[in-house]
Amino acid sequence: MKAWVLHGINDIRYEEVTLPVPGENEVLVAVKSAGICGSDIPRIYKNGAHVMPLIPGHEFSGQVVDVCNQADQPWIGKRVGVFPLIPCRKCRACLNKKYEMCEHYSYLGSRRNGGFAEYVSVPKWNLIELTDEVSYDAAAMLEPMAVAAHAMRRLSISNESSVAVCGLGTVGLLLVMLLLERGFKNIYAIGSKEIQKKMAVLLGVPEENCCDCRIDNVNEFIAGKTGHRGVDAFFECVGKNETITEAVEFTAAGGQICFVGNPYTDLIMDKNVYWKILRNQLTITGTWNSSYLGQQDTDAAGDDWNYVLNRLKDHRIHPEKLVTHSFELNELNQGFDIMRNKTEDYIKILYRSL
Repeated sequence: MKAWVLHGINDIRYEEVTLPVPGENEVLVAVKSAGICGSDIPRIYKNGAHVMPLIPGHEFSGQVVDVCNQADQPWIGKRVGVFPLIPCRKCRACLNKKYEMCEHYSYLGSRRNGGFAEYVSVPKWNLIELTDEVSYDAAAMLEPMAVAAHAMRRLSISNESSVAVCGLGTVGLLLVMLLLERGFKNIYAIGSKEIQKKMAVLLGVPEENCCDCRIDNVNEFIAGKTGHRGVDAFFECVGKNETITEAVEFTAAGGQICFVGNPYTDLIMDKNVYWKILRNQLTITGTWNSSYLGQQDTDAAGDDWNYVLNRLKDHRIHPEKLVTHSFELNELNQGFDIMRNKTEDYIKILYRSL
């Protein structure tokens, strides 16, 4: 089969590799759609992966074409999304079904071969079956959607709360989409690109509730919208010192902050920022990955993947709106280049099989 193989830092090649054979309790998935995550770019060009050579790609969907065990034959032909984290099942987090915090996990696309290929071998437990209403493109975005849902559900907020989402990349915009679906009306979207503002408006945020931080003063924007009180909840989806400071500065007394963005560099907290956390008695939480309980345990109250899937099935959310570019597998390097070099505006870039 053909695949993009990361041999070393800044050394990714499109080449022919051996077709994977599914192991015990695994199936072979023909990849139909795969998204490039923002984390894939430093993995490919700057930091490398945990194991190399490696086929990257952890956001993907496809169709089961082969199984290891005869008992799993009913899976053949099924359309599936894929939870990329492979838990150890033995650590304390796993025993409490908090698989996203597994201490000894593996991961498709960063610790074992992933979806930038024609086929990938996937543990059966990691499959989530799709109904006909859910497209392969939407299913390839299940992972970032579940990440956004996990962040949203970390805070105790009602749809009457005022909410700021700072950082309008894929996860930030999906968070906006999910908040809108839940009926939130006071959403303030803070981005740094014109395309992000246009996308937020397309999703349903009033243009006057969108802030382009390159042009607008974020302090004045939030103050004007909240009567200088600050927002009830602030989702920081960037991971930089300045936006983390803004989260503390612009959240109302007694409010909540969720840190979502992966850090770009070391973070340093100014003493006055720390004082504000204390004096305003802010509740601050982090979020990591997403919760998934397995195909046979679909309690939506505790499973972000099924929470999202149920909304996709009912056409209540439309993540495909965020797709700005798509490529065939042999052209996927063009997507890598766009994201690395910022040569074009983009939100979500996908690989689609023929």
